[in-house]
Parts: sequence; structure tokens; C-alpha cells
Amino acid sequence: MTGVVGTAGGRSRPGWLLDEVLSAGRENLDADHVRRYDTKEDAGAADEVRLLQDWGLTDGSVVVDLGAGTGQFALTVAPVCARVVAVDVSPVMLDALHAKLTTARVSNVEVVHAGFLTYEHRGRPADFVYSRYALHHLPDFWKAVALERARRTLRSGGVLRLSDVVYGFDPAEAGERIEAWCATADGEGGGGDDWSRLDLEQHVRDEHSTFTWLLEPMLRRAGFSIEDATYSPDGIFATYVARAT
Repeated sequence: MTGVVGTAGGRSRPGWLLDEVLSAGRENLDADHVRRYDTKEDAGAADEVRLLQDWGLTDGSVVVDLGAGTGQFALTVAPVCARVVAVDVSPVMLDALHAKLTTARVSNVEVVHAGFLTYEHRGRPADFVYSRYALHHLPDFWKAVALERARRTLRSGGVLRLSDVVYGFDPAEAGERIEAWCATADGEGGGGDDWSRLDLEQHVRDEHSTFTWLLEPMLRRAGFSIEDATYSPDGIFATYVARAT
């Protein structure tokens, strides 16, 4: 059944717990950015669904999408699985997702206002956890906590599909590599649909992308076996398929 089954802000939380809404990135709480998000960022959702089918996704699978955003992946995977839980901390993103669900009349997507650190899975353990360009909103301490919580969401043998900005170079190369990445952006900001240099600079400066050689031990420590890892030639992006052991 489509509907909100939990909220990030509705529960009391310890004073030491990271505020995931404040950490979500200013742009993800901005209605104008969210309105343009699907033209700025193509999640390649159909290809991602086919990849998960190669890893065992069936019409009986339970899928949890952590950092679902506007729901590009959630809506694409819904017709080929039993249940999708679309989780996000941004109420603006979730408003956009609700509107899409209403238009599409999808009945097997549940929407949860929560994040990596606050989502509590209910029902049968997930067969797949999917996360794309969301984990970088957490500092490394909280990434490790989040990955362990994702592992507990999955059944033994379940699959985590993780894609993000993950740096595959040495710290000594950071200036050169980051400057080269920022130089690939179109324009200097404004109302265009492509990511601007200002967007990329903000990501590096204000968000928490980490190195491959830090993230991968976190995955293993959390209880995952990395089955596949793919890195972009510029050392900026990484994608993983990891199995819950």
C-alpha cells in the first residue's frame, strides 16, 4: 500500500545522533532543485534494474531504496518485484515522489520519511538494498554505522547495490583530481539543467565523499562481501555490488 509509514522527525532521538535532514544537502531541501532534479540527474534506473535481475531480483523480491529522492529507481523497479520501500530524509523529495506514485497508480511502493540512521525495516528482510548518491551525505563515522544498519535490513545472501562519489586516488593527488572534475561541469551555476562547477565545488567542500580505500573496509566490517566494484577512469565515482554474509 502506498503511504507514509514512518517519519524522520516524528520520533525522539538521542542528542548525539546526526541530524540527517540538516545533513541532506541544501539543494535536496530546495523545491526548485527538486523540481529540476530529474532533468539534471538520470539514474539509469532501467539499466540498474536489469543489473539487479542478473543478481537474482525476481517478482517476489523485497527492495529497500535508501535515499530514494524523486523515485527514479523505485518506480522503475516496482513493476518487477513484490515490494519497494522508498526511504528519504527530504520532505521535498518525498512530495515529488508521492506525486509520481499518484500519477502512476503504483500500489507496491511504501514511502518512509527516514534515513540511513533512522530507517527501521519491518516485515520480511529485504532481498536488495539500493542506494545511489546518498551515502556521501554522512561523515565516515556515520557511514560505518549506516552500512551496518543496511546489513541488518538484508537477509543473509541479500545484495547491496551502492553507487556514489568515492575517490579512488591518493590524498596527494586531491587538488589535481578535484580541479579536473570541477572543470568538466557546464557553466557556473544559475538555472541550467546540468550540474555546474559551483555544484561540484559545493559537493567537495560541504559533503562527505570518502576514499575507496576507506569505504571498502567499512563494507567488509559491516558484514558484506564485495562481489563487484567498478571505478570511473577519473577516480571520482565507484559502484559496488556487495553481498550480505
